[in-house]
Amino acid sequence: MVSNCANPACATPLRYFRDGRLYQFEVKSLEKSGANPAALEDEVTPKRKSRHIWHFWLCGRCSPKLTLKFDQLHGLKLIPANVRLTQLRKSG
Repeated sequence: MVSNCANPACATPLRYFRDGRLYQFEVKSLEKSGANPAALEDEVTPKRKSRHIWHFWLCGRCSPKLTLKFDQLHGLKLIPANVRLTQLRKSG
């Protein structure tokens, strides 16, 4: 559950959703199927996709200056709000 601002430099607690901006990201991961521990070590064990929804919140002071981007490989990133989407795609 979201409890504080996603900006690590800010410790503002979440009290109301009307203050700030809420973000939702779909996080996909690959997991090996099967409950057998020996099967987990087997490289040919089929993998299944696991899907999770994560929520993050930027408080009213941070949301005008920052935005959030989630990358499957690098995780959550704080991006200055004035950076354009095309610049984000170039930087990866």
